[in-house]
Amino acid sequence: MAPLHVREWGSGDRHAVLIHGLSGYSATWTWLAPELVMRGYHVLAPDLRGHGESPRGTYSIHEWTGDLVENLPPAPELAVGHSMGGALLLAAVPRLKPARAVYEDPAWGLPVDAARSIVEFEARKRLTVEDIARANPRWPAEVLRSRQAGLAMWDEKTAGAFIGRQGDLTPAEPPAGPSLVVLAEGSPYVPEPAADRLRSMGWTVETIPGTGHHVHIDDQAAFLSTVLDWVAGPNRAAGG
Repeated sequence: MAPLHVREWGSGDRHAVLIHGLSGYSATWTWLAPELVMRGYHVLAPDLRGHGESPRGTYSIHEWTGDLVENLPPAPELAVGHSMGGALLLAAVPRLKPARAVYEDPAWGLPVDAARSIVEFEARKRLTVEDIARANPRWPAEVLRSRQAGLAMWDEKTAGAFIGRQGDLTPAEPPAGPSLVVLAEGSPYVPEPAADRLRSMGWTVETIPGTGHHVHIDDQAAFLSTVLDWVAGPNRAAGG
């Protein structure tokens, strides 16, 4: 397994781990992590293999998941995975054993045309700050610059390894522990029929209106309150 670069905020034993998505890096959490630190968490956000300041190499869900288990503290109090990070968190749960798991618009469903999707995703490597701003007009300038910096450090070969995977990753069983799925409005990764099936199995599923795939950036306040209200809620059983 690869030694990952891990960005940290705060200190102590109440660990919250934040796992970014495909083509991202740990700095995507820079504007959310301090809010968690204020609530007593020691926040750790790794750069996945092939992203940010972490090593390059061969890529697969198995390898990415193994890296997370090797580089993160066991049994964190809270784990959040965005997009591909949500798929990796789901795979890592049996070994990572978070007390509570949050899946932000997780990339569980497959694109209809994987080959085309891989090419389009790899093309993101060339996006400028202006390109990103046109697609995300509400993002602050510092977020736009950070997103472009992450793309510049990203190994686009990871796109083929993840998007070209075999099989739909949407869970077919009840959650292993308290689990929250936070979806973007009209999410293609967990469409409403899939969300309904998850609810019927005991998963908590919430949609934040007016958000795109980067829910924690598009509406940080709503994302944070959704997560913290769920963490503090009365239902602590699986799916609660």
